[in-house]
Amino acid sequence: MSKTILTVDDSGSIRQMIKMTLSGAGYSVVEAVDGVDGYAKATSMSLAAIVTDLNMPRMNGIEFIKKYRQHPSSRGVPIIFLTTESDESLKQQARAAGATGWIVKPFKQEQLLAVIKKVANA
Repeated sequence: MSKTILTVDDSGSIRQMIKMTLSGAGYSVVEAVDGVDGYAKATSMSLAAIVTDLNMPRMNGIEFIKKYRQHPSSRGVPIIFLTTESDESLKQQARAAGATGWIVKPFKQEQLLAVIKKVANA
């Protein structure tokens, strides 16, 4: 079973924090700078889960999820939204697109880890 987590976020500091949190728990973390980069990486490797931001240049989180969910490799891969947005209609759009869960920034490291452990079955 893959223990690789893809983090898709245009903020380098957020990617670093996610990487630090998850690699400390034994996950390997691959970083992508936006949805376009994330899609290329997500479709070329086996992933335990994806953590994606919503607001990014080139392709936002919801567009990324919609596109990725059309690809056969996305089957069974949980996607967690990590965003500053907490709007209910955005959460519904994200779920409709295929998101598994939602964490609001700033996040607690234990919270992120607990969610990943729960959804990644690893």
